[in-house]
Amino acid sequence: MDAQEKKIINCAIYTRKSTSDGLEQDFTSLDAQRESAESYIASQKNEGWVTLPERYDDGGFTGANTDRPALQRLITDIKTSKINCVVVYKVDRLSRSLLNFAELLSLFEKHNTTFVSVTQHFNTQNSMGRLTLNILLSFAQFEREIISERTRDKMAAAKKKGKWIGGRPPLGYNIDKEKHKLLINHKEAKLVRGMFDLYLEKRSVLAVTINMNNKGYTTKQYMSEKGLRFGGIKFKVTGVYNILTSVLYIGKVEYHGEFYQGEQEPIISEDIFQKVQKILAENKPDCKITKRNKHVGLLSGMLRCKACDAPMYFTYNVKANKYKYHYYACMNASKRGYKSCPVRLLNAQKIEDKVIESLRTIVHEPKLNEDTWDRWPLQEKIAVIKPILKEAIYDGNNQILDIFLNKNDKEHSFKVALTELKNIPTPPHKESIKKEPQLRQNLILAHQVEGILTERKAKGLKEVASWLNLNHQRLNQIMNLLLLSPTIQEEILCSENANISLIPEYKLRDIAFELGWDKQLEMWQELLRNRD
Repeated sequence: MDAQEKKIINCAIYTRKSTSDGLEQDFTSLDAQRESAESYIASQKNEGWVTLPERYDDGGFTGANTDRPALQRLITDIKTSKINCVVVYKVDRLSRSLLNFAELLSLFEKHNTTFVSVTQHFNTQNSMGRLTLNILLSFAQFEREIISERTRDKMAAAKKKGKWIGGRPPLGYNIDKEKHKLLINHKEAKLVRGMFDLYLEKRSVLAVTINMNNKGYTTKQYMSEKGLRFGGIKFKVTGVYNILTSVLYIGKVEYHGEFYQGEQEPIISEDIFQKVQKILAENKPDCKITKRNKHVGLLSGMLRCKACDAPMYFTYNVKANKYKYHYYACMNASKRGYKSCPVRLLNAQKIEDKVIESLRTIVHEPKLNEDTWDRWPLQEKIAVIKPILKEAIYDGNNQILDIFLNKNDKEHSFKVALTELKNIPTPPHKESIKKEPQLRQNLILAHQVEGILTERKAKGLKEVASWLNLNHQRLNQIMNLLLLSPTIQEEILCSENANISLIPEYKLRDIAFELGWDKQLEMWQELLRNRD
C-alpha cells in the first residue's frame, strides 16, 4: 500500500498515579509512563501511528472508579472521533474495576477505538487480547478487594481498641499526631458542655443552634496539610445534633452499632449524655432533622434566597390536622433560625405563579399560556419549565425577583413585594367543600379518581396521587371506600345524620373489607349507634 494511502492512527496516551506524592518533581511517574508509551507509538510509525499532543494525566486519582478529570476528557474526545487508539503503560492505569473497564472497552469498541497496553504487549483488535485483558483485570480487582478487606479489618481492630483512626478532629478535641489519639481542647470542651446544658434547658436543637450563633461561636477551625483553612463558620442544626449524639464526648467509640471504651478522656458525664438522648428520642421533630424532604415543588432545585445565598426547598405545614399549606423554606433559615433570614417562608403557589407570570413576559412558550397552564399535572409543568428556567432568586431585602434562563446568563429583574408572596390561607368556612364532613369529602374524591382511571386520563393511581400531592398509600386507603355497599355510600353522601361528621375514616376499613353487604350494613349501623 502506498504511504499516502496508509490510514493515520491518532493515539492518545493516558497516565494515572494513585497518590499525589512526588507530582511536584520535574520528572514524575506520569512522565515515565508517557515516555514509555511514546516510544511504543514511535515503533508503530510504519502502521500510521502518531502521538496526539494532548496530555491525559490523572495524578492523585484512584483507579477504582471513573471519576477522574483527564479520563473524562479522554472519553469526550473519543466520542467526537478525535482518537483512534488509547495507549497506557499498564492495564490497571486505566481502571482497577472489572465492571468499569468492561464499560470503557464497550465505549472504545462503539467508537472504533483500539486499546493498547505497552508493557503487557496486547491490544483489543484481537480476541486473545480481549481475553487476556479480562484475566488481568480480574486479578487487579481481586488485589484491590483484598487490600480493602485488610484496611477494613485494621480499622475495625483499631476501633474496638478505642483508637482514633483519623479524620477531622471533633469540636472539643485536638489530635496528638505522635500518639495518634484525641486530647481535650479545654476551651472548646467548655463550649461542648454548654451545648449539652443548654439543650437540657431548651429541649430544642434549633434553640441551641441559634443561641450559639447569636453569641458569636463558630464550628471548629483547623488547617489541612496543604495549609488550607477549614471550619470557623456558623453552626447548623445538623452539626449541633451530631455533637449532641456523639459518644466520643463520653469517652467511647462507636463501630457498627457497638460501643467500645475509647482512649480519649470524656468531656460529658454519662448521666448528662443519657438525659440528652432521652429528650432527643421524645422530641420527634428534632430527631428527624437529618431526613431529606421527599416532596417536590415546581421550583425545586431552581429557587434561591439571595440574602442568605441558600437554596429554598419545598415543604408543607398541616393545620388543624386537616389543611395542608405548601411553602418554599430558606435552607439557611431552617438550619440557623428564622431570625437570620428576611424571607424565611414563601407561599408555594404565590411564588410559583409569580415566576411563571415573569417567564411569560420574556420567553415564547405556548405551554405557558395562561388559559391552559393550570390544566397540566405537576410533572408536565416541571418538564416544561426545566429546559427554560436556570434559576429564580428572590431578594427579600430589596424585594426583587431575578430570573435567569438556561439559554443565556442575562438577568431579568421584577419588583415583587414580600407581602405578595406570604401565605394568607383562605378561611376554611369560605370554601363550601370544606363544610362537608371529611368522610364525605374523601368518598367524593374516591369517585372522582375512579372516573379519571375509567376514562384513562391517567396511567394509574400513582400518577393521580402525584397530581393531588398525596402519598400513594394514602390514596389507596381513600379508594377503599368504594368497597362499601351502595346503601352505606348513599347515606354518607346524602344523609343529614350529624354523626357522619364524627366518624373517622379508619373506622370504616374493617367494614369495607367485609364481603357481605348485609354484614357491612349491620356493622355500619352499629358504628352510627355508638356515636349517639
